[in-house]
Amino acid sequence: MRGALRLFALAGALVAGLGLSALALILAGVPAESLADEFIMATIFDPMNFKAVLVQAAPLMLVGLCAAMAFRVRFWNLGIEGQMIFGGIGATLVSLLHLGPEWARLPLMGLAAMVCGALWALIPALLKLRLAVNEIISTLLLNYIAYYFLLHLLYGAWKDQDGFPHSPAYAPFELLPDLSSGIGVSLVIACTAAAVMAYIAARSRAGIYMRFVSANPGVARALGVPVARMVLSIVLVSGCLAALAGFVVTSGQEGRLTQSFFPGYRVSGVLIGFLARNNPIAAAIVALLMSVLFVAGQNLQVFYSIPPSMVQLIQAVVVMSVAASDFLVIHRVHWIR
Repeated sequence: MRGALRLFALAGALVAGLGLSALALILAGVPAESLADEFIMATIFDPMNFKAVLVQAAPLMLVGLCAAMAFRVRFWNLGIEGQMIFGGIGATLVSLLHLGPEWARLPLMGLAAMVCGALWALIPALLKLRLAVNEIISTLLLNYIAYYFLLHLLYGAWKDQDGFPHSPAYAPFELLPDLSSGIGVSLVIACTAAAVMAYIAARSRAGIYMRFVSANPGVARALGVPVARMVLSIVLVSGCLAALAGFVVTSGQEGRLTQSFFPGYRVSGVLIGFLARNNPIAAAIVALLMSVLFVAGQNLQVFYSIPPSMVQLIQAVVVMSVAASDFLVIHRVHWIR
């Protein structure tokens, strides 16, 4: 009964949030009759725009999975951007050093990205487990350290010969290829990661442990669940997922390491994890819908001069609506006569 009520409340909240978002767009100057065309026909059924949706969906899926898995063990990972940065750095290091043969270069770049992301995520995990340092603070501050280290590389040793602050371009065999109809290896990586995370969460012993840790860490510890080891393992997995997103963006979209490949993914990842209720499959679906929103928002900016902040407003409205649905399910409203 409670599950059906929660699902009904969530559906109502999404309808209300989308309705308020549509009203805001209409007030901003978008014709009401054009909303369906812009968000559905011109975005999903247009081949070029749909390809852009799929390209954007891959890193969004990965950062959403990153947040969702960490939240499952009560670790509030807000260091997604820093872990993405080190994922891009690890992949670029393999490219610059020409490690391995050409056929193995992409797997080595992905592996190096995951190792670097996991090592960067290890720092706040150890700070929390050993010194009880709040991970919200540590992960946020580590984002700035990662960013300035990236600038140190791009304005220093890794600066391209053209004089601009980015790394040399990747070789053609170091770029994630497209398969067909806009579906690229990036999306395959993201969907595979979602399937693996869903299996871990629903079918493995680690998934059962995560439920105990999420419900009550103290009770889980008393029952013999290895809470610290579980938190550490999942945080490392979360760092790997964020780093994979960095690898997907640098190798699948940018073609090199730049200083602007990561901004905004921290907020998007947290929103996706929250809206998906930490469910990996739901996170992949929400990421795809958010990608549609981003691409449609870009079209609205071009054709109707809508400011970029309008897309952020729509995100905020939807998130607040979903949060309100939880409140109404848990708490009852009583009228006092």
